[in-house]
Amino acid sequence: MGQKLLMKGNEVIAEAAIRAGCRHYFGYPITPQTELMHYMAKKMPKIGGVFIQAESEVAAINMVYGAASTGKRVLTSSSSPGISLKQEGISYIAGAQLPAVIVNIMRGGPGLGGIQPSQSDYFQATKGGGHGDYHMVVLAPASIQELYELTVDAFNISDRYRIMTMILGDGILGQMMEVVNFRDEEIIEHYDKPWATNGHNNEREHNMVTSIHLDPAVLEQWNIGLQNKYKLISEKEQRYELYNCEDAEIILVAYGTVSRVCKGVIKEAAEQGIKLGLIRPITLFPFPVDAFEKVIDVPKAFLTVEMSSGQMLEDVRLTINGRKPVYFTGRMGGMIPTVNNIMTKVMEIKEKHR
Repeated sequence: MGQKLLMKGNEVIAEAAIRAGCRHYFGYPITPQTELMHYMAKKMPKIGGVFIQAESEVAAINMVYGAASTGKRVLTSSSSPGISLKQEGISYIAGAQLPAVIVNIMRGGPGLGGIQPSQSDYFQATKGGGHGDYHMVVLAPASIQELYELTVDAFNISDRYRIMTMILGDGILGQMMEVVNFRDEEIIEHYDKPWATNGHNNEREHNMVTSIHLDPAVLEQWNIGLQNKYKLISEKEQRYELYNCEDAEIILVAYGTVSRVCKGVIKEAAEQGIKLGLIRPITLFPFPVDAFEKVIDVPKAFLTVEMSSGQMLEDVRLTINGRKPVYFTGRMGGMIPTVNNIMTKVMEIKEKHR
């Protein structure tokens, strides 16, 4: 039997990374994810790992580039404006096809914004916040248990596809405490990394990790390879939860913390004789289009709920493609949608589709 511990979300991510074989952490403090750094600062020296508080987010992401180039499992973390500062390095890492894990515990924006929870970095995470045609795998946990499990998965996915993977949470998940059931032993996938710049003792040619290709024909082929990889990931790595969708009149779509609020809405609606369901995307990239195809004929309408102005809403609309009405409700700036907020919108939609 594994350990069962009461832990804060940020600390769980750090512990999960260590259990997944990560021994290199580079970051810079920012609320609401700083406890992750505190945990790494205490634990890494005890296990022979490397912890560096860099002089800035820009420095931290370039340290990630360096460690990832050697084939080591590496982690960095930040919160919204800090992730924005990392975007140049993130694009370089994507261009060099390096495996790395990035954590974004989102807070309100734009600009410096505030330190309350938000989901307004969805576009940045899923559409490529830096320059160029690239994607990261984006995982969206909804509980502290999932923070643990998906962080371990993130390192395996990154090595499997030689890609960046982002854990996209929010300030609630980072700060809240729940019981976590840790496994006795993690499943760690091992892959050959013949591309790594890890020394060769004159037994092979030099490896070079780079994102620059000055010949446009070469750069185009490199990009085609990236797009083929993203297509493969989209086919194989979609993850989602379908909840109470069998005969739902309206299906809610929400991820992360907001999906938990939506389950409360479903319970309250049931007490009033209203049948609601939930699609909870766990992968935001690849977006789980398969989930929608399974239930597209069930509801009268879909309702997307977010802590943003409606960013995932665009992917929901693209996936539904006019086959059913798609509505939205959300809060911004660190405000959290309540059961009453969402129920009010549900009643409006129900009235339209009587």
